[in-house]
Amino acid sequence: MAHLLAGKSTAITGGVTGIGRAIALGYIAQGANVAVNHFGDERSAAQFQTLLDEAAELLGSREEAEKRLAEVPGDVGAPETGKKLVEEVVKRWGRLDVVVSNAGICEFREFLEITPDLWSKHVSANLTGAFNTLHAAATQMTSQSPPGGSIIGISSISALVGGAQQAHYTPTKAGVLSLIQSAACALGKHGIRCNALLPGTIKTQLNDKDLENEEKRKYMEGRIPLGRTGVPGDLAGPAVFLGCEALSGYVTGAQLLVDGGLFVNLQ
Repeated sequence: MAHLLAGKSTAITGGVTGIGRAIALGYIAQGANVAVNHFGDERSAAQFQTLLDEAAELLGSREEAEKRLAEVPGDVGAPETGKKLVEEVVKRWGRLDVVVSNAGICEFREFLEITPDLWSKHVSANLTGAFNTLHAAATQMTSQSPPGGSIIGISSISALVGGAQQAHYTPTKAGVLSLIQSAACALGKHGIRCNALLPGTIKTQLNDKDLENEEKRKYMEGRIPLGRTGVPGDLAGPAVFLGCEALSGYVTGAQLLVDGGLFVNLQ
């Protein structure tokens, strides 16, 4: 069976942990070259090395993994990070076919405890970072020959519903969804498709402490029709779908919930 992303050149922000990491490995398994962004601290750099190890296991050799996987450290809130990520992809593989704007943070906090600094921190990482990434990607995708590509924004079920301890987070995810919709309208004439994935409750480093609490975990699972919380790998298939022209070539401006049915059961 042919790989769905064979020869495609891709970029993923926040690509060494959680959902971004799972998508990176899914893309590599489907034949893509992948450049991942991470924050650039010592911990993230070490996580990239373990990602490289997993890629080598998938591909059969460290040498092949190093050809197919690259890293670009930096804060996505800074415009130059998105530009550097795109430049690295083009330098290595000639063009940019798919970008996944995934990097984000969520520090749960009671509404009255949200400080201006905490608010700004979330807007910078989650929304400004998404804009910087999309803008850099679209600039490349409109100028390459042939033009076009797929832009995927990782939004959240939180774009559609509120959360008592997430008043500084849910607006940023709603913003990512709106940004993707507007980008789809603006960039379709260039052959660029823009779509959003909306994860539900996924076990990542953002919520692992909550899910370690058995009572809270059972409550969460009880609201999900499929009876379990998600894992990062649950997002890999949908991200491959949206990145693959053969599967989703007429899909743009769409939002795909990946939540085990949680949203339709919230009543």
